[in-house]
Amino acid sequence: MTARATFDFTGTHALITGGTSGIGHATATLFRDAGAAVTVTGTKASSGDYDTDLTGMTYRQLILADAASIDELVLATGTLDVLVNNAGANFPGGLNEAEPDGFEASVTLNLTAPYRLTVGLRKALAASGGASVVFLSSLSALRAVTMVPGYGAAKAGIASLTHNLAVKWAPRGIRVNAVVPGVVDTPMTELAQTVPEIIDAELARIPLGRLGTPAEIAATIAFLCTEQSSYTSGALFVVDGASTSQ
Repeated sequence: MTARATFDFTGTHALITGGTSGIGHATATLFRDAGAAVTVTGTKASSGDYDTDLTGMTYRQLILADAASIDELVLATGTLDVLVNNAGANFPGGLNEAEPDGFEASVTLNLTAPYRLTVGLRKALAASGGASVVFLSSLSALRAVTMVPGYGAAKAGIASLTHNLAVKWAPRGIRVNAVVPGVVDTPMTELAQTVPEIIDAELARIPLGRLGTPAEIAATIAFLCTEQSSYTSGALFVVDGASTSQ
């Protein structure tokens, strides 16, 4: 069977953090190819510092650990229809998340910073008349991943934040949802894929028997930003090959 959904984001202004690689880049590419005006963020000074194809996208530097950098992006953003909070990382700065400093740094990067950005962009989103915010959570919010307790705690916080903002911002016409990816073939999982005992254990937990792709996550994100999902807000969409269904 062949079945394919297509998207039309003509006239849509989308901001996708961490849009230079992995899920973020797949999402940015989908929106761009569907007619949206796309802005992506990354940590480097300019788009020319990346090998990734960012053609047709506006690039802005964003350092999530720096509140001033977030506030600068907020001030530079006009009317906004779609915000995808994709940027984040575990082991920030190479810190051990089991130690208090590493734990705090991970929560700052993966929860506090996206919250600051999203709340800062509230007026821009409200001006859309039908905006959509999509957060990226993680399976580490649903199960123990003992190497990254800060990341897991932050992503669990993202789930709670999704529920709260969905309720609080509903009168403003802003929908808020979250996507919870399973293990996806991205730069973040590259190292784990080189260690047989890690990747084999993960694959054994996935009934579909493979890793997800960035494009598969991007399609779910895009759907949540369409008119067809206009009654969907405050939801967590798990896209994990059925690994949490066992």
